Amino acid sequence: MSEPMVRIRMARVEGAQLAQLVDDFRELVGANRDLDDPAIARLVPDPYPDDEDSSRAFRDATGADLLDRRALDADVVRTSLAGMRGDLGEMSQSEAFTEHDLDIPASDIDAWMRTLTALRLVIADRLGIESDDDHDPDDPRFGVYDWLGYRLELTIESADELL
Repeated sequence: MSEPMVRIRMARVEGAQLAQLVDDFRELVGANRDLDDPAIARLVPDPYPDDEDSSRAFRDATGADLLDRRALDADVVRTSLAGMRGDLGEMSQSEAFTEHDLDIPASDIDAWMRTLTALRLVIADRLGIESDDDHDPDDPRFGVYDWLGYRLELTIESADELL
């Protein structure tokens, strides 16, 4: 019996853009990660905000494993998006915006959700978003952040329908 699949619809242009974001994220959390990057710090939460020594010890003990896990999750998403890649400059507008079914094995859906969430955390860090009040929906720089939230919501809804 084959594994159940979560099906999401995505335009080719969306898949290609998401693949690029995931590639960039994979580089951020990969072997040559910059531990001084504030986005990395946002991906490794501070469990003891009132105790700097305990927080540092916890991050030292778990941070590398958590970032390695994030890298593996990103690899899962990259593999799923392999068929969506392509040179968008060589596609017609119709080809770029035609939606395709993307079938994700149910066992990979958690990696997808963690990766989309982590991408939003990185972008939030880059844009200075710390709360809903920091988010300006009229500022075009926030479009990718919103789009990732939309993609995450659709992924969750698709997974809920199956599981």
